[in-house]
Amino acid sequence: MISGGLASNFTLRIGDRELDLSKRALIVGILNRTDDSFFDKGSYFAFDDFLKKADSLVADGAHILDVGGVKAGPGREISLEEELERVIPAVRALKERFDVVLSVDTWNSDVLEAAAIDGALMGNDISGFADPRYLDVAARYGLSLVATHIRLAPRVADPSPTYSDLIGEVSGFLRSRIDMARAAGVDPLRVVADCGLDLGKTPSHSLELLRASAKVAKLVDRPLYLSASNKGFLGELFGLPVDQRREVTVMATSFGYVNGARLFRVHDVKGTRRALHTLERIVEAASS
Repeated sequence: MISGGLASNFTLRIGDRELDLSKRALIVGILNRTDDSFFDKGSYFAFDDFLKKADSLVADGAHILDVGGVKAGPGREISLEEELERVIPAVRALKERFDVVLSVDTWNSDVLEAAAIDGALMGNDISGFADPRYLDVAARYGLSLVATHIRLAPRVADPSPTYSDLIGEVSGFLRSRIDMARAAGVDPLRVVADCGLDLGKTPSHSLELLRASAKVAKLVDRPLYLSASNKGFLGELFGLPVDQRREVTVMATSFGYVNGARLFRVHDVKGTRRALHTLERIVEAASS
């Protein structure tokens, strides 16, 4: 049974569609155009391999493909030109190949705009809209957005994060970003909220935020976007290396769904789809 006290507004607008996510979940397939991702480590960085990976994610049931050209954590510097070279041809190729929503995982407004011109409908910004042009671009192109909590900034190590009120601070930050988007002209029904697990959080912080998903969803009153796939806090919790976190990721995803998350950014689309489809059917049966 779905936990009580969730967000009251589960409407999400993407492109020209308005979706009711009160029971439905959307699966976001991760497509990294990077050679140093923590999970795939560039295994499909070559463009042909990238397209084959996209084929498999769509065949497995991804509703959204999220393309990123720079990893979130520390690493070698990636110039704007290199990020554009990685992301924009990929967006163009995916737009020609698939009838799914395309999301661009970037905190740079220039990349967001170029991707929007070529057909992306969503911006996934882990910086919390730090680029002052980001929201203006999103409003101009009618984009949907992921508002993410981060304590410092992308690519910046944060080895000792501290919070006096973790749930309150994260929820307040997300609420403020939704308000910023509205003030910039972005339809608030196009914004979803991501607690930013492992972004400036210890494993215990990330676990606490996952446990508090229902509370956060109620405080921000928007669908939650859960990005927990194979992350470090799950490895820490169970003592598992990165390539052995599939099952615990699916369980974390299922917990998130029951507690208000509705968009799930994952590596394992097939396993996630099976788990969420089961939960959707259970919820439908309970409400019939």
